[in-house]
Amino acid sequence: MNPYQSLPSRSFWRTAVAEPEMRDIGEVWTPKFGLDPDDPVLTAGSCFARHLGPALRDEGMNWHEVELPPPGLTEAERQARHYGAFSFRTGAIYTAATLRQWLTWALTDDPGPDEVWREGDRFFDPYRPSVEPDGYDSAEATLAARRSTLAAMRGAVAEAGCLIFTLGLTEAWRDVPTGTVHPVCPGTVRGTFDAGRHVFHNFTVAEVHRDLCAVVALLRAANPRLTVLLTVSPVPLTATATGAHALTATGYSKSVLRAAAGQLAQEHDHVDYFPSYELITGFPFRGVFFAPNLRAVTPAGVAFVMRHFFDALERTRGGGRPTNPTAPDRRADAADGGDLYCDDAVLDHYRAG
Repeated sequence: MNPYQSLPSRSFWRTAVAEPEMRDIGEVWTPKFGLDPDDPVLTAGSCFARHLGPALRDEGMNWHEVELPPPGLTEAERQARHYGAFSFRTGAIYTAATLRQWLTWALTDDPGPDEVWREGDRFFDPYRPSVEPDGYDSAEATLAARRSTLAAMRGAVAEAGCLIFTLGLTEAWRDVPTGTVHPVCPGTVRGTFDAGRHVFHNFTVAEVHRDLCAVVALLRAANPRLTVLLTVSPVPLTATATGAHALTATGYSKSVLRAAAGQLAQEHDHVDYFPSYELITGFPFRGVFFAPNLRAVTPAGVAFVMRHFFDALERTRGGGRPTNPTAPDRRADAADGGDLYCDDAVLDHYRAG
């Protein structure tokens, strides 16, 4: 006998990948812990993460949206103001460092910088520049809105059963005077770029792992029973500031994020990794789940990922997952990948030619 003789068929490439039809490849995820249908689940991360919350809710699970839209808004207005996309009204959170930053402000005595950006007579939050597209009336209103979000985050973390965080990027722009990380390069969505102040940084595996460790520590200090489910967005970089080719820069970023997430999941029983990245980008799937721009994930791709997610949870429970037979057929907004929620998509407007 040797260890390989007792392994299941999913452990072998031929039986798990080469022989099944593409859509029949299964058991790619064995959850380390279940998700109680009644336990609040929080979602945050890159723009791909916006699909998770509504899908959880439509499956009858308790997705917790922290800040609900005020009455009277149209669907377009709700989307423009980033309601209904993530649990926290922070906009997309692309890096582990940015999530650590938000949780530090929400769960510790550090309130974050009091800087705001002014354009004409409107004011914007540098750390979520697209959440209020028309801005605020004053600097104080801008900071008060952020404090409201931080308080909502604090309460949600204390009650949640799980946080699902989708890592998106390793490239970021640091603010030298404050030591903070911007969600997108200043001067693109909002603000003014200052080469002496705004410094590019490309995170390493060790740095991403460090920030994820800090994230888990902050969450567990606030709520010792909370679990963390990590995943990596399959959406490539819109643009890279490294000087490298966009293809190799994407390979670097996704490899770093996958390695750091996998390492953390190996180290902690209360941290797991779900392979949404592999389900879309793995070469057995031949790129069929990408739109013609080779970046946006199609509605069929989103549905494929979520089917694997819920099927795995059902196996963990032994069947009988809750379903909502009247739930709408939720699909990705459009073939452009829902760029409304993707701050980094604005970088495409700066391409040469």
